[in-house]
Amino acid sequence: MPLVFFGRKMTKIYNFCAGPAMLPVAVMQKAQAEFLDWQSMGRSVMEISHRSKEYIALAETAEQDLKDLLCVPDNYKILFAQGGGRGQFSAVPMNLHGNGDTVDFLMSGSWSEGALKEASKFLKTNVVGDIVMQDGLSTVSSITAAQIDQKSAYFHYCSNETIEGIEINDIPDCGDVPLVVDMSSNILSKPIDVSKFGVIYAGAQKNIGPSGLSVVIVRDDLLDFAMPETPTFLHYQTMANYNSMYNTPPTYSWYLAGLVFKWLKEQGGVEGIAEKNAEKAALLYKCIDESDFYLNKVHPDFRSKMNPTFHLPNTDLDAVFVKESEKAGLTALKGHRSIGGMRASIYNAMPIEGVNALTEFMQNFARKYK
Repeated sequence: MPLVFFGRKMTKIYNFCAGPAMLPVAVMQKAQAEFLDWQSMGRSVMEISHRSKEYIALAETAEQDLKDLLCVPDNYKILFAQGGGRGQFSAVPMNLHGNGDTVDFLMSGSWSEGALKEASKFLKTNVVGDIVMQDGLSTVSSITAAQIDQKSAYFHYCSNETIEGIEINDIPDCGDVPLVVDMSSNILSKPIDVSKFGVIYAGAQKNIGPSGLSVVIVRDDLLDFAMPETPTFLHYQTMANYNSMYNTPPTYSWYLAGLVFKWLKEQGGVEGIAEKNAEKAALLYKCIDESDFYLNKVHPDFRSKMNPTFHLPNTDLDAVFVKESEKAGLTALKGHRSIGGMRASIYNAMPIEGVNALTEFMQNFARKYK
């Protein structure tokens, strides 16, 4: 179905931006239709009180849909917070501060480094694993409970590093230490066992909704360890007590997230979307691996299904690739400045047609410039 904006058909564009990322077309069309008149109220959803019965019903439905999608156990709270993933870099150590004096980290990439830097302002930090090169390809250290100080406040890792294109599929074994994961870029992309985690947090702008919102799933027994100086609007227990409405929440972002959750259920839930994500990633990596023109530098066991990265044989071709891909309607493929090369972010909302268009372009580009 073609995109329509104020009655004008738009040229088909596939947006491979790492974030803020594309949203499902069906979600955007529904939001467009409701923009000026939500639930026949004659107002936009962003123009009503977050304490109105209509908005509270919306918020409760969104929370329940997320709980259904991830099979969140009853002894966990789901919080809708502000500040994105970086906000949680600070919120996590402040809220778990009373559980121990140190925090252990798995350093799998740039976002892990950012979280460690922020945590070090509040707790002693200890790196127990990092990126390891194997035959010239990036892998990540395996972690066992014996490597982790069992008196640590928590163990932290990032399950998908968007910059390096690294994804950790096996949940680390950290013994009795609470496991905290930054799942900003692969939450809702596949089934997970929430019960293995103490805290799951995610910025919304990849698979949940627009930027500015973050989702936190925290186990009940970890709600009472916050340091006294924790700002009230970042305090997990306070947020739980007020159903994430201690302060005015990002109402429109929450509304859009709720639409995304409904859309995901229509795709067969996380199980259904996981099959589609596996198909998309396999198609793109097959194109890379079968070519002697493109190179992925991550070990197959740690290749991200959300953010495949690849390099061209000559860096002088990078700008040419970006320019020509944009002309073909394939946008935001330039890799992060710290890594170079290209990056195709293929989150839940990216249809298989977009990956097909990309691989066809890549094959034609390779034939032209080989």
